[in-house]
Amino acid sequence: MKRKVLVAMSGGVDSSVAALILRDAGYSVTGVTMCLGIVDDGDRSRCCGRDAVDDARRVCEHLRISHHVIDFARDMKEEVIDRFVQEYRRGRTPNPCIDCNRYLKFGRLLGLARSMGFEFLATGHYAKIEKAGDTYRLLKSKDRAKDQTYFLYPILRGDLPAVLFPLSDRTKGEVRALAIEAGVPVAHKTESQDICFVPRKGYRQFIRDLAGPLQPGRIVDTEGRERGRHDGIVSFTVGQRSGLGISAPAPLYVVSVDAEDNRVVVGEKKDLLASGLRAADLNLLADSWPDKAEAKIRYRKKASTCRIIPEEGGLRIDFEEPQESITPGQAVVLYRGEEVLGGGVIEQVIHESR
Repeated sequence: MKRKVLVAMSGGVDSSVAALILRDAGYSVTGVTMCLGIVDDGDRSRCCGRDAVDDARRVCEHLRISHHVIDFARDMKEEVIDRFVQEYRRGRTPNPCIDCNRYLKFGRLLGLARSMGFEFLATGHYAKIEKAGDTYRLLKSKDRAKDQTYFLYPILRGDLPAVLFPLSDRTKGEVRALAIEAGVPVAHKTESQDICFVPRKGYRQFIRDLAGPLQPGRIVDTEGRERGRHDGIVSFTVGQRSGLGISAPAPLYVVSVDAEDNRVVVGEKKDLLASGLRAADLNLLADSWPDKAEAKIRYRKKASTCRIIPEEGGLRIDFEEPQESITPGQAVVLYRGEEVLGGGVIEQVIHESR
């Protein structure tokens, strides 16, 4: 009997080719698209909007596999969008793609797949799951430029055996070529680089629309001197240089966002450097946290060597070399070579020397 797999399909090239690979490998494949209540604004590259559902359906018809649409609009609002708005109002910078993976794809959807009798849930992520003895490990994909393990650290260790990443050993170019060769209807579709639920008017206006009027406040330097005014802290994130509205002899950057006092702190580039961080809301994929690892503090940043110190409720991470623009609300993901050890959410930036 063929092994049953449910493939999460966004209407894009990657998830379409994931379904194609599994079908050709002999699995019994069913496609599913999460309807997240996202209003299309003319950008067909967005995932999980109405156009994405139509594209996924066309791909499934082409592959001759069944396709289902699941209404996750309420889950999306409660677990991702509301959290996104709340985090910005707290002066933090969230990563909604990680929350979507945690709560929707590898939370609700994986549970739904099991309840429907599927052995596996597959996605078009660039990552790899490898069985080593009786354990499973999450590893970086072949295409390091596209590797998405940073966004996948919240997958529970016990769920790894039920997850398939068919693109693990292919580059993006190879995936696109395979789609073209197979005549997949979305083979030439472009990728979206934006947050899927944020309209073209931008996230700041999106937050204002949902959260109501924002409170103006002060922009101060690291000595506490007022340097300007802001119209709401949601417009700022650590490391930001543009949009400050301040004239200064040297470039100024956002060093921190203080929600309690409703102020934005700016400083010179050197003020962005920090020796470490504290992380909470952890997910461990290895047997235990090692003493040393490599930590990634944002998606496109190279992982840096660090020391790991377990603390009550989280981890302290001290870097061998100071890191720039460590941002509360973002994820820190820990690696040992190609293996993802786990990760958490950055709660505090540590500036003192070790």
